[in-house]
Amino acid sequence: MEDCYPMSTGRRSAVQAPRAAPLHVVLFGAGHVGHALIALLGTLPCVVQWVDERDELFPDETPANVQVEATDTPEAIVDSAPPGAWFLVMTHSHALDFSLALRIMRRRDFAYFGMIGSKTKRVKFERRLLERGIEPERLEQMTCPIGIAGIVDKAPAAIAVAVCAELLQVRGQREITSRVAALQPERQRPAISV
Repeated sequence: MEDCYPMSTGRRSAVQAPRAAPLHVVLFGAGHVGHALIALLGTLPCVVQWVDERDELFPDETPANVQVEATDTPEAIVDSAPPGAWFLVMTHSHALDFSLALRIMRRRDFAYFGMIGSKTKRVKFERRLLERGIEPERLEQMTCPIGIAGIVDKAPAAIAVAVCAELLQVRGQREITSRVAALQPERQRPAISV
């Protein structure tokens, strides 16, 4: 319990588990879904790099945790993102989506990679990624379509809710897995007799 800290709850006191570090989200795309997603991510424990080539699409004001990156070289943002970044790709161009996907998949240190699109888009991108040397077993690290299952509404706000829910779900599952692993006793080595 040394990692926990006291929490005051009215007249009672409790111990609350430590909060995980904020996610570092790199969001490519400033279209309608990107805008809806920023509205939600702006309220969550994350730092967001919001990337698009089209500077005129960014609003004048963004939430405090959002950094706008208007750039002609979005692929360079992939390379400069920190290890453990959470990549979201939803640009206006399938060609750019693929270029970013290839760049992201060549990294081996990202926490999550999700891309807006259909199952057909996924199949086409998988084929092209394999042709460019991405190992077949790594394709499962690309989430496409993106967003939790069961939300069929295609409105930007609905897609944004589904995507945020998926990010929180994946993060929660990883935290549980990490905690369970930390509780597992180390395997004891057999005694060596001489």
